[in-house]
Amino acid sequence: MLNVVAIMGRLVADPQLRQTTTGKNVASFRIACDRGRKDANGQSQADFLDVVAWDRSAEFVCRYFQKGSLIVVDGRLQTRSYQDKNGNNRTAVEIVASNINFAGPKSSNSVGAAQPAPAPMADYSRPAAQPAAPSYSAGSNDDFAVIEDEGDLPF
Repeated sequence: MLNVVAIMGRLVADPQLRQTTTGKNVASFRIACDRGRKDANGQSQADFLDVVAWDRSAEFVCRYFQKGSLIVVDGRLQTRSYQDKNGNNRTAVEIVASNINFAGPKSSNSVGAAQPAPAPMADYSRPAAQPAAPSYSAGSNDDFAVIEDEGDLPF
């Protein structure tokens, strides 16, 4: 079976960080993802998707992202059932984040912590003078060593 989701959008509100009874960090936030088309009235259409991040990813998103930030999330889709205040059975559909990344440059009017600008796109039409520094994001596995590319690319 395959359950993979990749979403890019803007945060609707600041992420909310909480802790479970066992002390694990969990962040919840909502992303507005533009559908890329307009309705009959000329208004842009968007989907509003709930996201949950755990542990280091939760800390990362709460530290570097705030309402309006452009964000990329990949993970898996999950459903869960619960009862609302009136005792009605409800089902929540949410994305459980595996990786969270910056999707745009730091805006001049950001209120929260500073965000690093994304790395420029690689230009494979000519050989690089120096190897690029490794890039890490929440969810990356630091146990693997960076392999330097010494030769020409085969394409």
